[in-house]
Amino acid sequence: MSDAVRILVVDDEEIVRESLTGWLRQDGYLVGSAADGRAALESLRAESWAIVLLDLKMPGPDGLQVLEEGRRLRPEASFVLMTAYATVDTAVAAMKLGAYDYLVKPFDPEELSALVRRIAAQQALLEENESLRRALKREYGFHELVSKNATMQRVFDLARVAARSASTILILGESGSGKEVLARAIHAESPRAGEAFVAISCAALTETLLESELFGHEKGAFTGAVARRKGKFELAQGGTLFLDEIGDISPKLQLDLLRVLEERRFQRVGGSETIEADARVVAATHRDLKKAVAEGRFREDLFYRLNVIPVTLPPLRERREDIPLLVQHFLGRLTKDLKRPLDGVSPQAMAALVAHPWPGNVRELRNVLERGAVVATSSLIELADLGLPAPEPARGASPSGASPSQEEPLSLEEVEKRHVADVLSWAQGNVTHAARILGIDRMTLYNKMKRYGLRRAEEELPGPSTSRN
Repeated sequence: MSDAVRILVVDDEEIVRESLTGWLRQDGYLVGSAADGRAALESLRAESWAIVLLDLKMPGPDGLQVLEEGRRLRPEASFVLMTAYATVDTAVAAMKLGAYDYLVKPFDPEELSALVRRIAAQQALLEENESLRRALKREYGFHELVSKNATMQRVFDLARVAARSASTILILGESGSGKEVLARAIHAESPRAGEAFVAISCAALTETLLESELFGHEKGAFTGAVARRKGKFELAQGGTLFLDEIGDISPKLQLDLLRVLEERRFQRVGGSETIEADARVVAATHRDLKKAVAEGRFREDLFYRLNVIPVTLPPLRERREDIPLLVQHFLGRLTKDLKRPLDGVSPQAMAALVAHPWPGNVRELRNVLERGAVVATSSLIELADLGLPAPEPARGASPSGASPSQEEPLSLEEVEKRHVADVLSWAQGNVTHAARILGIDRMTLYNKMKRYGLRRAEEELPGPSTSRN
């Protein structure tokens, strides 16, 4: 029960305390009680409570007084006032003092359960955001790259070792997977970090323009060459030259580049002066260069010159556990860029982000979050702000021989059971991850797993507890 949400029930009527305590314990919460305002304040001083259900009319300090003092003692707690004498003035006073909400007696226990679940989910989200902030600073970063994926951690380890050498590095990965970001990180870790990092996209230019951009040109070398111009190799002297989309260069430039890598010297277009090439080359491509070599579209000798230290970046869909980390990383950047507070994304929005296939990889994720940050009306980004579809609901298997239109409708309980089972399966048994996607706390999910007979092999469930049908 160490992960259960802790709730303090404060009411001077014993029957109210007992009924609320029993109901909330059945929901899987850890519940304590206090018979008056003075006892409530003592409990708040002594222990940490996530939620405080607080009666308004009590002997000694009343609910508003306890609320005011309790907020000073436990600013992280959420306070809900309970009263049979609700007025607009009471509600306004409670909200001004920092109450999360208030309930009018008598209230439906299901209404209370729904409110507590909502508060617990919001607190879990804020706690997760804070833990992600700490994690980003602590162990998952490699300059501007963040990941806790095992494959990516191996990439980071290899990149750190490779950065200390002078060898050519070839970064492979889909478009938007962060190849230039990794190249910049390698430069920042290298002995050349104090010199220039120069980047060029080889796919964006014609052969003639790319040749001039790489090697520079002399005045009059071609129409429009009105002055001498240094190329990227000269500009990157002593530093790092990043050649993006190297798989798209022409056969002539493949040969020119091979000569530079072998001889470490070159000449400007239209010139005769030999210039030393002292730039560390990091190349990248989303293409399959081995296949291109086999098909005769890419020089084999150049491939081996570039492929001294190959580093492959996995696509985002293969490291979905990184999405919450990346979300927090980008929101931190967007907070500064947009000059507005961004506390995170809602559970529904996070579920959609985790479920999305991300054909554009990390670049697409960043763009989607920027859209959400711009259109969001509060500091919490909702699903509608992202412009992504909601994750498809779980569908039950069709009866044999029946088309979807002929299926017998499922009960609400069966729909929930199947959906919980599907989410647990998708999360590979990770209860914390599954609970986040479902928008509920872990203990609520544990209780649902018990109710529906769902198990996961790698972890024993908590001990038995009473559940309601």
